[in-house]
Amino acid sequence: MEQYLALCKHVLESGVKKSDRTGTGTISTFGYQMRFDLSKGFPLMTTKRMPFRTITSELLWFIKGDTNIKYLLQHKNNIWNEWAFKNWIESPDYQGPDMTNFGLRAQCDEAFARQYQEEMETFKHRILTEEAFAEKYGHLGDVYGKQWRKWRTSTGNTIDQLKEVIAAIKENPSSRRLIVSAWNPEDIPSMALPPCHTLFQFYVLDNKLSCQLYQRSGDIFLGIPFNIASYSLLTHFIAHECGLEVGEFIHTLGDAHIYLNHLEQIEVQLKRETRKLPTIAINPDVQSIFDIKIDDITLEGYDPHPAIPAPVAV
Repeated sequence: MEQYLALCKHVLESGVKKSDRTGTGTISTFGYQMRFDLSKGFPLMTTKRMPFRTITSELLWFIKGDTNIKYLLQHKNNIWNEWAFKNWIESPDYQGPDMTNFGLRAQCDEAFARQYQEEMETFKHRILTEEAFAEKYGHLGDVYGKQWRKWRTSTGNTIDQLKEVIAAIKENPSSRRLIVSAWNPEDIPSMALPPCHTLFQFYVLDNKLSCQLYQRSGDIFLGIPFNIASYSLLTHFIAHECGLEVGEFIHTLGDAHIYLNHLEQIEVQLKRETRKLPTIAINPDVQSIFDIKIDDITLEGYDPHPAIPAPVAV
């Protein structure tokens, strides 16, 4: 994962300070590309431990076309909680303590942070146990899964982009139209978070499947390692279904940034030595990516450095 560490160094050395939507502040650069040869190992960070099952369950959530965090919580995946939680605490139904600016306040006020966690646990419990509450407050709007599987057209129909691109890879692998887009301008206002990873394209050569992702905005410490692993895993899934080997994952970034409250974590990571990449195995009995379950994927040989905690900017 030297490619990722090179990105960190590049932004620290060449980036500029820039304000952002969350109010946290960033060091940012515009335009950067990394390439990963998937035949040389699965690109899961080794300079810090990454939660592979969390990455996998999120990808399966996208593939299902789901937009409700209930599925994620059922798999102990908490990475989308803050956006749904924000919708609840800003609603008239919320009767608890004031959580205004909860993200930033929780970082600097221990008592508030404890209160925040209590309210979050209540929220998660209600999502898991109250169907009506989950239906009202668990949805994140028309985010990735909806756009991948049920893109709404102007005529009222829907397009299953993911299913269609897999069929196209099988039928016409030389096509230059093997594209899935999550950026639907009409649906942006309904999304809890407009898609950061906006468009991906596949390319077949010498019986190998490659994928290039264009990401408009990338949180270098927390988000980008997830994105690298997630789209590499998606490439493995589709190659598996289509009877292809894996080629490259190419990650093209727009605004690549380090949040100012992640600088210490980045420095810790840069001091660590990279280790041998792991590999993944997919249950050979599963033929379609739409049938893959989390226990059908095995991560082998993963020996990372310890995890490095960091706050999420919401």
